[in-house]
Parts: sequence; structure tokens; C-alpha cells
Amino acid sequence: MAGIYIHIPFCKQACHYCDFHFSTSLKKKDDMINALIGELTLRNVEINHTIETIYFGGGTPSILTNADIIRLLDTIYELYEVSENPEITLEANPDDLSPERIKLLAQTPINRLSIGIQSFFDEDLVMMNRAHSAKEAQECLSEAVRYFDNITLDLIYGIPGMDEQKWMRNIQIALSYNIPHISSYALTVEPKTALHSLISRGLVASVDEAMAQKHFEILVDVLESAGFKHYEFSNFGKEGYFSRNNTAYWLGTLYLGIGPSAHSYDGKTRSWNVANNSKYINSIREGIIPSQIENLTLEDRYNEYIMTGLRTMWGVSLKYVEQTFGTSLSTYALAMAEKHILNGLIKTEKNAEMGVILRVTSKGKFLSDGLASDLFWVS
Repeated sequence: MAGIYIHIPFCKQACHYCDFHFSTSLKKKDDMINALIGELTLRNVEINHTIETIYFGGGTPSILTNADIIRLLDTIYELYEVSENPEITLEANPDDLSPERIKLLAQTPINRLSIGIQSFFDEDLVMMNRAHSAKEAQECLSEAVRYFDNITLDLIYGIPGMDEQKWMRNIQIALSYNIPHISSYALTVEPKTALHSLISRGLVASVDEAMAQKHFEILVDVLESAGFKHYEFSNFGKEGYFSRNNTAYWLGTLYLGIGPSAHSYDGKTRSWNVANNSKYINSIREGIIPSQIENLTLEDRYNEYIMTGLRTMWGVSLKYVEQTFGTSLSTYALAMAEKHILNGLIKTEKNAEMGVILRVTSKGKFLSDGLASDLFWVS
């Protein structure tokens, strides 16, 4: 099993919080599509596994035409072995999802939409410099559920000025569309972003970490009560609607990242392409993949397993740690977890197949990344 991620590095405008690689100029869009096809062609020898997931991320993939999407998918089907029922996800913004566009997308192999709502309130969208309005957000969802069964939407919590009642209203609106999957992320102030500048200049209030944690706790309580499984720190899905693409990442499945800034993983190495559109296009034209490769040490792979495992409902299997990384690291992980077990932040469970499992408790969920770092091995 393997996946393919395609990075579409274009957006209509720059969201104030975003530090991903993208361009607001579409002048090189056609050249970029050709380069993506070129990279898919150059790298098909790297994957000997069946492709189970195809994910168009970005950037804003919905900025592509249906013809662009079909060209890329046709190339994948021609060059790679694809399963009979792959999950094919397109990230999309509400302003791109007109009724006509949604209907046309439903006629393509795309079978999952990931819609970047972020908030159902105009003042939040303006502050974040999103390209859509609250009205467009609700209109696109009303139409999308008519044509797509598998839809996820993104919501951002911890937005300055958002109290508990307003956050609750965001969740309630999302649930009113019977969406089977919701991803939700804390607003993070990344260096060199417009949001960082606005906060530094006092034009936007700082993020209130205590309120963000309260928002997270409300989110977990409400969604679990509504029948969602909190299967990863930022992701909630109903049975049968977990993201197969993201789950594969967390469980260590191989994936190929296509496009500028895209990352790939083969179990032993991680590579990433240059985050520059022109350099990427020119390099692919010359038949050269513009990437850097990192050979992952045993400790690297152990730390990554700990990080991803504690963020998920599947937890960390000490039996798997022992079999994969050695008895010393299994013993180390349990010893380092002991203080968090005593404090009620991590719990142990026994599984007939996977042995002792370390899982974060409800009390420890918001702290999962910090808990994981305490279990890291640093040589």
C-alpha cells in the first residue's frame, strides 16, 4: 500500500496565517502541470506498491481546472498500479465551489472533498484574509453534500476574539450539514507570516492559549457526543470516513510527494523537493528531480513513531517498538512515560496482538505533542 501526494502551489490570495509554499501568480500554472506530470513520469520506478490514496494538496488545488485534474490522474493511472477503489481527495476553497463546479467535479474520479471553511463568521475570515465569505461557506456545503458523500471540512480554533459560544456555533453549523469528517487546528502564529506581523504591531490580538485549549476541549466533547471518533489529535471521523490518506501517514505507510516543497517517505529515507516554482519546473525539464534526501536513523524512526502514535487513537505499541527498534528503546519508552501515567496523562492498555499500548488520556490529549517529546530518544 502506498499513496501519492500532489502539491499544487497556487492560491488566489495569501492567508495571513499560512507558511506553506505557494504563489498568487498563475502565470506558470500550465508549466507547473507539465512539470508535475514530468515528475510522476521520472519517479514511477520508486513505487512498487499499489496506490491506495491520491491527494491533491496545496496551495489551493481547486484552482485547477477539471482538465488539469484529469491530466494528472490519467498520468497516475497510466504509470502506477492503482487500487480498484482508491481514495482521491481534492482540497478546495468555498469560493471555488460554485454549484456548477461541484457538479463537474462529481463527474471526475475525485471522491472526497476537503473544504477549507476555517470559520463561519465573516469577521474571522477577514482577519485571516480568506478569499471566501461565511455565506459562500454555507452555500458550497449545501451543494457539495448533494453530490459527495465523503466530505471533510477544516475549522480553526483559538482565533483572537472567539469566545466559547462563538466556537460552539461554528461546530453546530458544521454538524448541521451532516459532514462525516472534521479536521480542526489551533491558530498558530508562524514566523515571517502576515499574522505574526499583525500581532507584533498590535493590530491583531495575540492568541490566547488557555482559550484555545478550552476550544479544543469543547470540540472533543461535542464531536464525540455526535458520534465522531477522535482518531487523531486534529481529526474526527464517523465510522468508515477516517481519512485513508492521513491515516497512512500516521501508520508509516510509504508515500510519494510530487511538486515543489512536497515530501516523500519510503520507510528508511525522507526527501523533499525544492520550494521554488521556477527552479522546480526548470529542473524537471532537465530530467532532474530537485530534492534533498535524509537517511533516517533508528532513533529518527523511533521518535517519529512515538510522535505520530501518541497523536492517534491507536497509540504506541511497546511490542512494535521492541520488534522494530529494540528492547532498550521499548524499556526506555515505558520508563519515560511512567511519570505521565502517574499524572493521568498517559494510560496503558493490553492488547492480545500488539501487547502493551501507550495512549494519551482525555486529560492529556491537548498535551500530546509535549508528551511525545518526553519519550523521544536523543543520543
